[in-house]
Amino acid sequence: MRPSFLMLVWVAALAAISTSCGTAEKVQASGPGGEAAEVTVGVVKVSRRSLRQQLTLSSELAPFQEIDVYAKEAGYVKELNVDYGSRVKAGQVLATLEIPELQLQLQQDDAAIKRAQDQITRASHELRRVEAQHRALHLQFTRLDGVAKSKPGMVAQQEIDDAQGKDLAAEAQNEASKSNLEAAESQLAEAQAKRLRDQILFDYSKITAPFAGVITQRYANLGTLMQAGTSSSTQAMPLVHLSEDKLFRLVIPVPESYVRFIHVGDGVNVTVPSLNRAFPGKIARFSVDVREDTRTMRTEVDVPNQSGALMPGLYAEATLTLDQRNGVLAVPLEAINREGSRTSVYLVGPSHRLEVRPVTLGVQTPSQAEALAGLEEGDEVVVSDRSGLKPGQEVKAQAVDIEAARPRGS
Repeated sequence: MRPSFLMLVWVAALAAISTSCGTAEKVQASGPGGEAAEVTVGVVKVSRRSLRQQLTLSSELAPFQEIDVYAKEAGYVKELNVDYGSRVKAGQVLATLEIPELQLQLQQDDAAIKRAQDQITRASHELRRVEAQHRALHLQFTRLDGVAKSKPGMVAQQEIDDAQGKDLAAEAQNEASKSNLEAAESQLAEAQAKRLRDQILFDYSKITAPFAGVITQRYANLGTLMQAGTSSSTQAMPLVHLSEDKLFRLVIPVPESYVRFIHVGDGVNVTVPSLNRAFPGKIARFSVDVREDTRTMRTEVDVPNQSGALMPGLYAEATLTLDQRNGVLAVPLEAINREGSRTSVYLVGPSHRLEVRPVTLGVQTPSQAEALAGLEEGDEVVVSDRSGLKPGQEVKAQAVDIEAARPRGS
């Protein structure tokens, strides 16, 4: 049933009370003596209830994150493991590239490592030989020098000097052999580092998914030459477009007057009309500034999508609970008279006479308002047509089911 038709039914229901009031007034006015007519008015008792002030804003659902996946190194597509609609896990291989240059480079790196290892082996053997020779020469010099000091003149000084020279030469050769070994070890470390770097680049031949999601676009086929995404000299083409589908974000513009009610972690009810379903969400982040052109604050609501029912681009409505009061005095909006900034109600007193009562309102919903001052629980306020009523007028109160008279959804 259309809302406009329901509104007409609601108006007609309230108008029926006024019509009956007018009929009763005419009948009694025509009675003997011409006494004043008794008017029947529809009333609702003020009661305590919970009121929730809400705000509904509309936007489009967007993936929590989405990216174009590029190749790190240029190569030909050798294997393509995904297509449109493929769901992938984080780290899953999307495609494998053929990069012959890097394969050859790895072979060269292995050869360089083997060569460096051989040099280390030779340098080690040479160092051990030189150390042994140095020990023998040093021992010979030490003995001759000891004899010369204990028995002067027994050993010629020339012989001692020759032994000392050979000892020093052997020591220098020993140091040179150690340096050669260290140089060979450095060359091995350099070759291994280069091998590791080239291996890392070659590992980029396997293009993997950075996060779990669904493939929404595919740009390449088998045999396609993929350019490196890091090159600025070419227009690199992505392999696929990946969207996270287990979590969505809803970006809503919150008007300036409601910014003070926004808090991270507050629950949000997200309704998707096209699916005729509602999903729980929560405020995850907001920009903490109000845009000058729209006077709104960017607010993002995270919406889990474990069932997979949501899709990017769907129109959604987010209902935010701004304020909630429990057990407060509530008065129907139909009973409130507004004159500028002043608000009042018509009250039927114990003597069945009308009284104009100023009220102070708090939280307001589409159908109720919190009465901060001016009313008490059980007071009967007039909700029917008040155009012909006057303060002090004697009336007959008739209880009205205002909830049933309202249009559905109000």
